[in-house]
Amino acid sequence: MTGSAPNPAGDADAVAWGEHLAGSYRQIGERAMRDLPIYNDALEVEAVGFRRFNGTIVGIMVTPWFMNVMMPASAAGQSSGAPLRIRFPAGDIEFTLSEVGQVGRIASCSLFSPMSEFADMAAARATAEAALAELMLPADSEEAVRRREPATSQIDRRNFLRGTLTERRG
Repeated sequence: MTGSAPNPAGDADAVAWGEHLAGSYRQIGERAMRDLPIYNDALEVEAVGFRRFNGTIVGIMVTPWFMNVMMPASAAGQSSGAPLRIRFPAGDIEFTLSEVGQVGRIASCSLFSPMSEFADMAAARATAEAALAELMLPADSEEAVRRREPATSQIDRRNFLRGTLTERRG
């Protein structure tokens, strides 16, 4: 959220839109995806972190076959399949436009597909939450700069030779 005050009513609308989108993907899953080899039975469809951002809605859709950053797409201008660049605090992200059932035009950016790497829904949800947090982290923030720096630390030769860096002593 770009410096504006939180809008609980707007966020409630965002959560509702995410749930509406999730409902469409549940129907798609039952109707067309469940029997495909890319369907991970350990997962379910869930809308994660949907919120207002720069006058629109953004969040992450987790399904048993993909995890995408999603947002509604305006009807003006571009056709389905065309790329769309959106500026987030972390930087520009490229989305693809498409149509989804009763929801209409959406913009999506793939994070994972297929979802075979995820053992359970808790892991998929945690990954979605972390991805959304990273997307909303300004690229020039202290935290983002710290994360980009290589992890270097001075190793104390004496401790290294004694093995205290690699094993615990009781």
